[in-house]
Amino acid sequence: MKKIFTLLVALTILLLTGCGENSATENKPSELHISAAASLTDAMKEISALYEKENPNVKIIFNFGSSGALQQAIENGGETDLFFSAAQKQMDALEKSGSLIDGTRKNILENEVVLIVPVDSDKNISAFEDLTNENIQHVALGEPKGVPVGQYSEEILTALNILDAVKAKAVYGSDVRQVLAWVESGDADCGIVYATDAAISDKVKVVAVAAQDTHKPVIYPVAIIKGSKNLDAAKNFLDFVNSDAAKDIFSKYGFKVMRN
Repeated sequence: MKKIFTLLVALTILLLTGCGENSATENKPSELHISAAASLTDAMKEISALYEKENPNVKIIFNFGSSGALQQAIENGGETDLFFSAAQKQMDALEKSGSLIDGTRKNILENEVVLIVPVDSDKNISAFEDLTNENIQHVALGEPKGVPVGQYSEEILTALNILDAVKAKAVYGSDVRQVLAWVESGDADCGIVYATDAAISDKVKVVAVAAQDTHKPVIYPVAIIKGSKNLDAAKNFLDFVNSDAAKDIFSKYGFKVMRN
């Protein structure tokens, strides 16, 4: 009888423990994995905080970096529900490979490309053409193969017929925020970034804005990735990004919001 009682107690504890685990699992927020271009870091963090406040059952996990690196990670099976790119090239590649859910791709933002210098610079830089001057030793650029701002930079420098001269002085960053950091620290005499990146720093100043006819339009597309483990939340967040509240945040950081 004592053995039977002991077994019943053990079984009861096991059942209660199992119920507790199920309850904890049910209460745990679902995770939404978002890969986003580095230039979106500040705006997306603020938008996600607002979203999570309104949707406490969802926890957003970001992967920020160059659009090229993020594209490769997605192609290699990295867990991603939504991808925000800083250029069409990377999104085009994912669409061609069948990695996007049909009908979810949207162009949401525009940006500008600017030339920046440290706020206390004495190099007398006022135009992109000045990058060929002898007193300019280090020009920070995004790595052109995978970093969209690097691709736009090469288009600008090519249009101005100074690409080869600037390449001899170039130091290449893994994303636009590294380019910004090098100029902020003075490790580079100048750099080419997006207007929105320059706007968040009080350590740099914009000395020139690239003419629109010198590069492709800086368009930010977004899409839901095929195989998303949280499709409903991904669709809901995509709708939220198009809300007035999210658009106000993008505008605050200097992005031009596109109509969809």
